[in-house]
Amino acid sequence: MNNSDNKFNEIAGKKASKYLPPFSLRLTFEERAVLDRASAGMSLGAYIREKILGDDVSPRHTRGKFPVKDHAALGRVLGALGASRLSANLNQLAKAVNSGSLPVTPETEADLAEACASVMQLRNDLLRALGSMPEAGL
Repeated sequence: MNNSDNKFNEIAGKKASKYLPPFSLRLTFEERAVLDRASAGMSLGAYIREKILGDDVSPRHTRGKFPVKDHAALGRVLGALGASRLSANLNQLAKAVNSGSLPVTPETEADLAEACASVMQLRNDLLRALGSMPEAGL
């Protein structure tokens, strides 16, 4: 960086970056497919850095992205969401509650308990798929 760049960064309140600009690499579709399969859920950048640098790779800070740990669990969640009328049913319940027309009967309570159990199962499957085990009792 030259002196005018530093001056601009000082005025703008920005620190100079400690990283070099990104490096671009062109791949064929086949080469990219090989890398995607080999990375097995890791980000492609992390996989390539690990392969090239081995033990010398420095840890990177993530921005909250979590690779899928259990594709079967994620498939179950997405399948259950796609097959259910959960959002429509919850919307109907919310309308009934807001209008005061929801009768509280044993059947209603049982239906609500079943819906809550289904939502908790979806939550737990999602957490497992993302590599975070659900807390006991939840």
